[in-house]
Amino acid sequence: MDSLAALDARIAGCAACPRLVEWRTEVARTKRAAFADWTYWGRPVPGFGPADASLLIVGLAPAAHGGNRTGRMFTGDRSGDVLYRALYDVGLASQPTSVAADDGLELYGVRVTSPVHCAPPANKPTPGERDTCRPWLVQELTLLRPTLRAVVVLGAFGWQAALPAFAEAGWTVPRPRPAFAHGARVPLDGLDLFGCFHVSQRNTFTGRLTPGMLHEVLRTAAQAAGLGT
Repeated sequence: MDSLAALDARIAGCAACPRLVEWRTEVARTKRAAFADWTYWGRPVPGFGPADASLLIVGLAPAAHGGNRTGRMFTGDRSGDVLYRALYDVGLASQPTSVAADDGLELYGVRVTSPVHCAPPANKPTPGERDTCRPWLVQELTLLRPTLRAVVVLGAFGWQAALPAFAEAGWTVPRPRPAFAHGARVPLDGLDLFGCFHVSQRNTFTGRLTPGMLHEVLRTAAQAAGLGT
């Protein structure tokens, strides 16, 4: 794979996991009443952001009526509202909202991706689905390696998925593998890996993850990436 654009196109055509294919297709067909007039994307959702990003944000998987509807990572759901608002607040996004793939949003030096590219039932991919999808993340990391300086991983599932992908992409991952924690910082061969609680409604509504906590992680990671916010 010689470019992120080619990789994104390949990801969007993947049909490797039967359960996820069935679910994403069914959701796109039945829709949610609030989005009845939408034509759902209903396919794997590729990463979003510039090909020369120095900061990568790794989530979990697209939401059934978010990325699976709009075709863009963290777009059209409450988690995306929180993430992109925070990126805007710290100077890494052109606008505070992300509602559709053609809304004009630009990210500055940041790319957003996930270890599972299809919306899973109940927002819970299986370990097998995570492992099947891993080669896409490995290829994305390989293509980003010349410019990548920092990574923020949202949540324990993403952390567990990302560490083997970094190892396969050529980074030296400590043994035993470092445990996930909010605010964790792990150096990997010239790259800093940061842990952050996921921007899920469960975390943001309960106060487990506050805007201030998210801003702090993003600012620290941006500085490590040389983005100077």
